[in-house]
Amino acid sequence: MSKNDECDELRLENQLCFALHSTSLMMTKVYKPFLRELGLTYPQYLAMLVLWESNGLTVGEMSQRLLTDPGSLTPLLKRLEAEGLIKRTRRPTDERVVELRLTTDGQQLREKARAVPSCIADASDRSIERLMALKEELVALRNNLQSAL
Repeated sequence: MSKNDECDELRLENQLCFALHSTSLMMTKVYKPFLRELGLTYPQYLAMLVLWESNGLTVGEMSQRLLTDPGSLTPLLKRLEAEGLIKRTRRPTDERVVELRLTTDGQQLREKARAVPSCIADASDRSIERLMALKEELVALRNNLQSAL
């Protein structure tokens, strides 16, 4: 048995984590030109997806949906507000809570963004059915990993 055979479990190409990481990097690169046309970065696009689905969320609720820290969202949300896509307001009954609402421009951007998912599906060279099955597998994996924490 060669030394390389003994370490197969440590070979980069055998790592699930690297397959997920590198695929995520490629996915983001494929999104980039489509999102550039919308004037959004990938993280901004994710935030807008959440608001297009549930307008009027708090920063805390958005951070839960995106599985991120609320503090890391603040600069991103400030940029979206500066671009006129969202409005951030403090809740009158609790100043610590910041509510997020789409502006008219933010709502209209949704229509322009409708083409993005099909462009990504085309780039993947996979059927919608295969992509949805893969997404379900990844969500199940993510949920199992999250529950292991």
